[in-house]
Amino acid sequence: MYFDVSALDAPRSYKLLTATVVPRPIAWVVSADAQGRVNAAPFSFFNCFGGHPPVICVGVGNRGGTPKDTLANIEARREFVVNLVPEALAEAMNLTATDFPAGHDELHVTGLATAPSQQVSVPRIAASPVALECRLKQVIPIEPASNIVVAEVLAVHVADAAVINAERCYIDTAKLMLIGRMQSPGGYTRTRDAFSMRLLGFDEWQATHNGSAALDKP
Repeated sequence: MYFDVSALDAPRSYKLLTATVVPRPIAWVVSADAQGRVNAAPFSFFNCFGGHPPVICVGVGNRGGTPKDTLANIEARREFVVNLVPEALAEAMNLTATDFPAGHDELHVTGLATAPSQQVSVPRIAASPVALECRLKQVIPIEPASNIVVAEVLAVHVADAAVINAERCYIDTAKLMLIGRMQSPGGYTRTRDAFSMRLLGFDEWQATHNGSAALDKP
């Protein structure tokens, strides 16, 4: 089935993408306004886009033509924390997605404790197994209704139980018990069912494919 996106309205375009680009990691963003009032909200248009320096991007939509609280806070302070979401905190994360009015403390509503960050002034969610302390690099407006937040990761917190070798940065990802976003509305997935594949070097690939014969075929 072919879909011409230019023929779709915003709800159908969103539905099509969120039902097919899956699973998506969830950025549970903690930000703060100029007065220090903390905000927490989840975003699934999120991923990492660079390893060193580490860069992440988060898609943040507008509300009624104006920036959401998260974006306004990030632009004001130029720093924030991305917390990843374990299954045990799924309900709390979902509650923070409620359309609370500006200035409402979602973390207080959920009863989640925070812990101080090391390189930014915004706190992290203490129970999250992974937290990325971020500094804003750029906000790219995507007219008419969205924005891409580009940020550099300054520091990473990982639950001790999931760290295999701190010096070599070996992490037991399965122990993080993270969840991902699936189709809307309300679709999520666990990350328990994983499998591995070994990447072949080119010489090894040639040895298993009768030398270079495969390369000579049109």
